[in-house]
Amino acid sequence: MKIIITGSLGNISKPLASQLIAKGNNVTVISSNADRTAEISELGAKAAIGSVTDESFLTETFTGADLVYLMVPPHFGADDLKKHIKNVGQHYANAVKASGVKKVVLLSSIGAHLEKGTGPIAGLYAVEQIFNQLADIDLLSLRPSYFYNNLYANIDLIKHAGIVGANYGADQSIVLVHPSDIAAVAAAKIEEGFEGKSILYIASDKRKLSEVASALGTAIGKAGLPWVEFDDTQAYEGMVGAGLSAEMASNYVEMGTAIRSVVLWEDFEAKGIVPVGKIKLEDFAAQFASAYNG
Repeated sequence: MKIIITGSLGNISKPLASQLIAKGNNVTVISSNADRTAEISELGAKAAIGSVTDESFLTETFTGADLVYLMVPPHFGADDLKKHIKNVGQHYANAVKASGVKKVVLLSSIGAHLEKGTGPIAGLYAVEQIFNQLADIDLLSLRPSYFYNNLYANIDLIKHAGIVGANYGADQSIVLVHPSDIAAVAAAKIEEGFEGKSILYIASDKRKLSEVASALGTAIGKAGLPWVEFDDTQAYEGMVGAGLSAEMASNYVEMGTAIRSVVLWEDFEAKGIVPVGKIKLEDFAAQFASAYNG
């Protein structure tokens, strides 16, 4: 198959491209960074350099493809993050329609069943709605859970304050996922084939946040590392103080309130989904320790 992958050589896109190439597929990787061209080529893929907001570029790149994998790249400088996510999704949809692509794998998120109150995930809700309105395509919307990688943001907090935390509490459960598990599931579904419009949740583990703190602490030699719940103001001020923009911090606080109220997981839980990813909390804790000590 001829497959287009967005997301450059990110945490999901790179392993996904590698697995698809290993299966004999013709893969093109879209990146906004021309410096990535050589690395993409070394992977065995073709590089397409351009912006995900350039519909002409997207349409030209998508034309002739059997399938496109679409994700909205992060934009930490966005003035309105939800609007940015929705706008990129609309550019993607317009290019899919104009190019005649018939199969789409869309990276969304757990919580994308909710229209609002979820921070950046609300933007992905809007993108899902845009694609659900497209006729004559087979659409697989992936809804991975909370990325383990988000926990790396706590490294400075641990080093300077000896705690880990957010605006949700230690006794709460969190559904976690590793990017490599997302890539593996996506590659398998692409090879298997899919028809119609469907949603697929992807999760690696489900644990209490106190267990998350314990596992990370044990891995870095800080047994008993506590998970501390901040109020929303503390969480916002902490993120801004760490260098995030007010817009990004507000969105992450809002996502945190959705975690605290457990609405983020409600559809996942209602469907009785069991995490099946290979990377469990303790596996990630070892990776976290490498980053912490690096």
